[in-house]
Amino acid sequence: MKQSQHFLDNAENCAQLAERADDEPTYNRFKRMEAAWRALAKEQDWLDGETSPSETAPAAPSETAAQI
Repeated sequence: MKQSQHFLDNAENCAQLAERADDEPTYNRFKRMEAAWRALAKEQDWLDGETSPSETAPAAPSETAAQI
């Protein structure tokens, strides 16, 4: 199994834990952990040569603001 798949599995576990959270701070913590695992998976795919740097680059601030 690819390393990035392990990271995605961890992200999915965090998502499930977030859905079962008893309060908002716990929910938010697990959602941040999920996002971090997904970012690690994306970066690992880049390191393994499966994606190009442009596919893993974060959106420009103007693009992010337009989406909100």
